[in-house]
Amino acid sequence: MKKILITGANGQLGSELKELSSRYLQFEWVFADRSVLDLSALASISNTLDVIQPQIIINCAAYTAVDKAETETELADILNHQAVGVLAQWTQSHSAQLLHVSTDYVFDGNSSTALTEDAPTGPINVYGQTKLAGEQACLRENSNAIVIRTSWVYSRFGNNFVKTMSRLMQERDSLNVVNDQIGSPTYAADLAQAILTIITHPHWQAGIYHYSNEGEISWYEFALAIQAIGGWDCLISGIPSSDYPTPAQRPHYSLLDKSKITTTFGVVVPGFRESLEKCMGLLRIDTN
Repeated sequence: MKKILITGANGQLGSELKELSSRYLQFEWVFADRSVLDLSALASISNTLDVIQPQIIINCAAYTAVDKAETETELADILNHQAVGVLAQWTQSHSAQLLHVSTDYVFDGNSSTALTEDAPTGPINVYGQTKLAGEQACLRENSNAIVIRTSWVYSRFGNNFVKTMSRLMQERDSLNVVNDQIGSPTYAADLAQAILTIITHPHWQAGIYHYSNEGEISWYEFALAIQAIGGWDCLISGIPSSDYPTPAQRPHYSLLDKSKITTTFGVVVPGFRESLEKCMGLLRIDTN
């Protein structure tokens, strides 16, 4: 029985993988949070892996505070880059498989068409720079690794745009949401299912893949969809990013092309609206 180690077990994606793991009893699952595997303690990672001895590592752990990364650059680099290199080295030397999760923020946002895996990268913030360095370290240290870039992740678990908007729409009469950043949301449960489809596929095909839900929308349009499903009476206005300055720049366009992951592994990519309805339905159950 293969042992799968999930890093970042308490995050959005780690939590969704935990939910799905009961359907995959052919694997032994180890869900590691920071108390089990602290990726910021670079010197101890290999020793911990020697004890656990996983055959597959799914690296969901990351430093994801995009704005704080502009000042906490060293910690972001350790978690998003250096630790990934250590995981890749260990899996390479132990003939284990590594699937590492990355981000659309490795791109500069200047495209106007959906981004394929070989589109030129050019991160415009520290978070994106450290994630790109992590991808490069991953594939340099273990050429048999798989990297999945995703975008705008949300879930019934953790903190995210859907939960924040749902709360604010019930608390406030009006909201401003940026309307000039284009991409597609990713329901973490769908990404978790995509990862398990890859893990159970008869052929492991190394390389970079893109995954998000289908649909090309702005954060403003995403907010309107959340409002429509929630049925809340709140005036939502679209504003340019220049009216909502943040420490870290965001790419203006980061829609991901998913054709490679669907043709290689037969991964199913639901539309963003259907997945949003599913997640918000579960959030209603959670809060009742």
